[in-house]
Amino acid sequence: MKIDYEVVIIGAGAAGLFCALNCAVLGKKVLVVDHANKVGKKILMSGGGRCNFTNLYTTPDDFSSKNPHFCKSALKQYTPYDFLTLIDKHQIEYVEKSPGQLFCKNSSKDVLKMLLDECAQSGVKIYKKCNIGHITNNNNKYIIDTSIAKFETESLVIATGGLSIPTLGATGLGYEIAQQFGHDLEETRASLVPFMFEEKLLNKTKHLSGVSIKASISHNANTSIVITDDILFTHRGLSGPAVLKISEYWVKGDSIKINLLPEIDVVTYLNKEKQKHPDLLVSSSLAKHMPKKLAQFICGESEGSIKNKLLNKNKIEEINRRIADWNIYPSDTEGYKTAEVTMGGVSTQNISSKTMESSLVKGLYFIGEVLDVTGQLGGYNFQWAWSSAWCAAQSIIKIKN
Repeated sequence: MKIDYEVVIIGAGAAGLFCALNCAVLGKKVLVVDHANKVGKKILMSGGGRCNFTNLYTTPDDFSSKNPHFCKSALKQYTPYDFLTLIDKHQIEYVEKSPGQLFCKNSSKDVLKMLLDECAQSGVKIYKKCNIGHITNNNNKYIIDTSIAKFETESLVIATGGLSIPTLGATGLGYEIAQQFGHDLEETRASLVPFMFEEKLLNKTKHLSGVSIKASISHNANTSIVITDDILFTHRGLSGPAVLKISEYWVKGDSIKINLLPEIDVVTYLNKEKQKHPDLLVSSSLAKHMPKKLAQFICGESEGSIKNKLLNKNKIEEINRRIADWNIYPSDTEGYKTAEVTMGGVSTQNISSKTMESSLVKGLYFIGEVLDVTGQLGGYNFQWAWSSAWCAAQSIIKIKN
């Protein structure tokens, strides 16, 4: 026995739930299935538990894809301000941390509750702990075998996300379904992810774990990419917003350059300190602009324990190199276990940029992170989830009507 639904969505994350509520708004019979025991797990943990749900300044330039033009249509059709209208409707309080980055004032739970409330009001059925088996397509009807029942639909939406954070339930199911129906995959890798150091460097920096500073990071393989934001030393290497952002461009073997004091000319500053505070320790002068532990690390045992008046030109230039031109070869990233997103995914080559529908198989849609569209850190990936989901829903509604 098959249970018929007008729309079946695999994946109960941000994109899946948002697509569901928009498909069901006109009374369509919509089912969402997910293998996890809870829905929206990634929503709940995002933004430190406060969900950076969009960025008001979202543009196509904030996304990476083999086809950089693919995201343009969806982002234009459904904007951050459109989603903000829904946020305001549910009276969710939010704050703007950095320019354009909107976070829940209280908790990520507010956004998930909003999505679930909208789904409930529209009659969306959601099954958790539902494992997907074989999927077939007969005469434009999809038959989905699951651990709960066998479902049939004319519109199948894949919103399974990427491989990031497997402890939250991430799998490669969406990629498998895409390949089953003839779609290619772009190579996947962890992105928006911390760096790890090789043992020799880690032994020198692990005592800095927990130290944070605003710095500039450039990618030596592409010197035009410079990101200024906070970095955080960890017991494995480096994290923080600047590191996560640069990780999108980094590949194993590349080096990065860090300027720990991008707003200060270190040579000029130390020469002034030498004149104004000759008896002050060099590390103490630097500690006026960076954490004391970091200042001592930069100076090392020799320069850190000497007074400013003993600095000569060569020593000042050496300290400047350590601060403004610190070259590092990360050994690797922390991988999918901590990555916020997955780079690559289902190729956009045979996907409509306007509707997210497959051009190979009628009625098959791919939305959100499962596609080869990756946003930068700062609310962009959530906006892609909303925009791509909305476009798919509008296409399905038109077909059904």
